[in-house]
Amino acid sequence: MKPKILITRKILPEALDYLKEHTDYEIGATKRNLTKEEIIKKVQGKEGLLSLLVDDIDKEVINSASSLKIIANCAVGYNNIDTSEAKKKGILVTNTPGVLTETTADLTWALIMAVARKIPQADQYTRRKKFKGWELDLFLGKEITGKRLGIIGMGRIGKAVALRAQAFSMEIVYSDPHRLTQEEEEKYKASALPINKLLSTADIITIHASLNPQTFHLISREKIKLIRKNAILINAARGPIVDEKALAKALEKGQIWGAGLDVYEKEPEIETKLFSLDNVVLLPHIASATYETRLKMAMMAARNLVQGLKGEKPDNLVV
Repeated sequence: MKPKILITRKILPEALDYLKEHTDYEIGATKRNLTKEEIIKKVQGKEGLLSLLVDDIDKEVINSASSLKIIANCAVGYNNIDTSEAKKKGILVTNTPGVLTETTADLTWALIMAVARKIPQADQYTRRKKFKGWELDLFLGKEITGKRLGIIGMGRIGKAVALRAQAFSMEIVYSDPHRLTQEEEEKYKASALPINKLLSTADIITIHASLNPQTFHLISREKIKLIRKNAILINAARGPIVDEKALAKALEKGQIWGAGLDVYEKEPEIETKLFSLDNVVLLPHIASATYETRLKMAMMAARNLVQGLKGEKPDNLVV
């Protein structure tokens, strides 16, 4: 008999075909996210759980799942899972690292260009048939080439962003708890700076740190005050790293020139004030949203889950 598993929300068909060979799966929902109460109800009697980053797999959920052997998170991050409680219960937890580095770096640069050159505003202006001909001062944006790029979090994605910045002849600085080796700094043409110095001197700031107690509101109200008035802030990492209310206020007052956000502090809720501002580009958490990358994520999560159910050590074991 195949082990029973719960997939909280429908994933790509190729991954479902793979899981069908090895498991008896139930899909919790197709067009929405399950509530915690629904997860608790549906996980009963299941040996495996394939979850998404939006699913709150907390202590209550874990303690309600007496048959659970493994939680396979279809995401790089796993702060949605109480890993300490899972470990106490002997439940394996896995993630999907490494597969979204390039596509997230691409999206970061798409946000940089969109904010700097006011592309969304220009698109809407044109669609509304307001374009009457070339004008000298129409949608004047910011130059990218030769400017200082500040990267907060110099992991895989931060490094990929830095490599792309070299094509724009940018001066690259970074802040990270773990300084790169001299060889790495030479490869990425990047110099280390304390975060306050980075914030106060960079023309464009991109956030690629992981979310943990130390990085919650890392970009606080006080830190936002350090950012230059003509600077751009990009966040394609985790929403709670930035104090969203403080950022909205700074953008409204013109204390920061512009921002690009793909993630939000209380996602999917977004600070209401941001919707009325034309100096911020808002995306619905699509940094890894290419078919190729999302398929890699789904297949990796599926394989992790099957390995765990077979008693094997999953390739991407967290705990």
